[in-house]
Amino acid sequence: QVQLVESGGGSVQAGGSLRLSCAASGVTYSRYCMAWFRQAPGKEREGIALIDTDVSTTYSESVKGRFTISRDNAKATLYLQMNSLKPEDTATYYCAAVDTRITNCAPPPRAQVFRYWGQGTPVTVSS
Repeated sequence: QVQLVESGGGSVQAGGSLRLSCAASGVTYSRYCMAWFRQAPGKEREGIALIDTDVSTTYSESVKGRFTISRDNAKATLYLQMNSLKPEDTATYYCAAVDTRITNCAPPPRAQVFRYWGQGTPVTVSS
C-alpha cells in the first residue's frame, strides 16, 4: 500500500520560511518521479516543483528562486524548502508520486500524470 504523508505546514509571516516534508512508504522510492503541487481556495491545483530520479529539478515561475525541492532516497522523503514566502503562497500543499516505469518525469508537473498523492498540508502566509 503506497502512502505519502506530508508535514511541516503552518502559519508564517510574509518573508518567512517553511520546510515541508513528504514521507513515502510502500514504494521503491528511488524509482519514482516526485512533485509538489498546491491548491488555493477557489483555484486549480498548480504544479510548482518537480524532481526526477536523477535529482534534476524544475520549478514553476511563481516559485522559482524562492523554493527548493529535494529528495533523500535513503529516507524515502521529499522536501520543499520555501523561502521569502508571500501571501499568495497561501494554499494546501500536496506531494505526488509516479513510477518512472509508467511515465517520464517531464516538466511541467501535471496532476493527471501522478498516481499517488498525500493528504495535503496547509500553509498560510500573512502580510
